[in-house]
Amino acid sequence: MIYGYAVCLVAVITFLISITSMVYALMDLGDPINAYRTYGKDAPSLASFNNYKVDIIKATDPAHGLSLDDDTIQLMYEAAIADATAKVKHDAYRSVIVNGLVLLICIILFATHWLWMRRLSKKAS
Repeated sequence: MIYGYAVCLVAVITFLISITSMVYALMDLGDPINAYRTYGKDAPSLASFNNYKVDIIKATDPAHGLSLDDDTIQLMYEAAIADATAKVKHDAYRSVIVNGLVLLICIILFATHWLWMRRLSKKAS
């Protein structure tokens, strides 16, 4: 009986952890651009086009003679936004699917072991 109740306890704990991760993933799907985070001094800001433009201008090396017009920077910004959004959506969908499967397994394990323990306790009575 200890085994059955231990499995139920582990299933409940795992369920709570997975549901939390799923909520975070669903929130990321709702606003993928704000969920996207890049860390490092070389990562341009995606907060706005003007922020992105300033970061790109600072990052270009004047020795290379690279000159970027606003149209080119705008295209780069839109591509960066699309890439960031795609990455966040991919990670969020993966998290939803994996955590959904874990939740399903937790529910099945809990239900089968709980019913099994109830039958054992009725037989013992």
